[in-house]
Amino acid sequence: MKILHTADWHVGKVLKGRHRIDEHRAVLRELVELARTEDVDAVIVAGDLFDTSAPTPEAQSLVLNALLALREDGRDIVVLAGNHDNPHLLEVYRPILGRLGLHVVGAFRRPDQGGTLDFTARSGEPVRLAVLPFLSHRYVVRAADVLAGTPAEHNRDYAARIAELVEALTAGFDPGTVNLVTTHGTLPSGRFGGGERRAQSIFSYYFEPTVFPPSTQYAALGHLHRRQQIPGPCPIWYSGSPLAVDFGEEANTPGALLVTVEPGRPAAVREATISSARALATVTGTLEELEAMAAGYAETWLRVIVAERPRPGLADAVREILPTALEVGVHERFQPVRDARRTAAPGEARGPRELFRDYLAASGRQNEQVSALFDRLHEEVTG
Repeated sequence: MKILHTADWHVGKVLKGRHRIDEHRAVLRELVELARTEDVDAVIVAGDLFDTSAPTPEAQSLVLNALLALREDGRDIVVLAGNHDNPHLLEVYRPILGRLGLHVVGAFRRPDQGGTLDFTARSGEPVRLAVLPFLSHRYVVRAADVLAGTPAEHNRDYAARIAELVEALTAGFDPGTVNLVTTHGTLPSGRFGGGERRAQSIFSYYFEPTVFPPSTQYAALGHLHRRQQIPGPCPIWYSGSPLAVDFGEEANTPGALLVTVEPGRPAAVREATISSARALATVTGTLEELEAMAAGYAETWLRVIVAERPRPGLADAVREILPTALEVGVHERFQPVRDARRTAAPGEARGPRELFRDYLAASGRQNEQVSALFDRLHEEVTG
């Protein structure tokens, strides 16, 4: 059977105040076309469909329509919650989409209650797929309690609990089936893409690749935005995000994975590039240098570092040259060095006007018009 493995869509993402819904629409359209062209039998979306736990109606409409389009021709679709998703919202979708043949898992489920899926692929192979959505520290204790039927021991760490849950979900793996696992989380040897939520990627949220049993023919992971394989007892892959989520990911190659697998043999994996979204880049230079390179970045979202002294209107000048600049900063060598030793003389009274002028001087932004405007606003506020 052939599987399209994707994750970390982050639909609804706003980058430096810029909505990217049109880019997401194009990216998801490209994913659907990839599924059709490659004639895949199943699609796994390994979490973070949305960028926030309260997605807008437009974001929800886009995701749901993409899932329904992927479902065309009888493909099996499996969706699980990531750390950005609202698991309760996905559980609301679950019964409705389930009637349409889509498997949605928002919260942890026992193997016999939807945590381990059994189905026959379009290509005829029997499939057993263990699904473990992202679990917070608090929830993983509750999930372990549900599984064991006894109170959890509070001194057991996150990794041990995840291992226990995966072991239960994969206990029914059989040599005659295609045995798959999908989850959303952090493996310690994984390389970060740049846009992951660090509070849920730190060491206390790690679990080891050894949680996946050798009988697993493919482990489809989400959370790390860089597409990569993780060494372990079976083929373990992060699909990465199909678009660069923020400027920490500008060096990534957005895409998805095409997986071919049959019972009793490790999966073969092929990478597929997704190119619909705009690229992200950081550029540095003087205004003259930026103007010389502008033509090459007309369709790229930019973070611009200006190699000139700061002054009023500098950011506006940059955006006139580079209309796609979303962030403008000044190179560190042109940033003023503050004299931390300077303090007011004993008894010296310094009002808001003096303090503001000191700030302008210290930051290299002296400007009489700005100072006069501040004086006027101060007078209006204070009467």
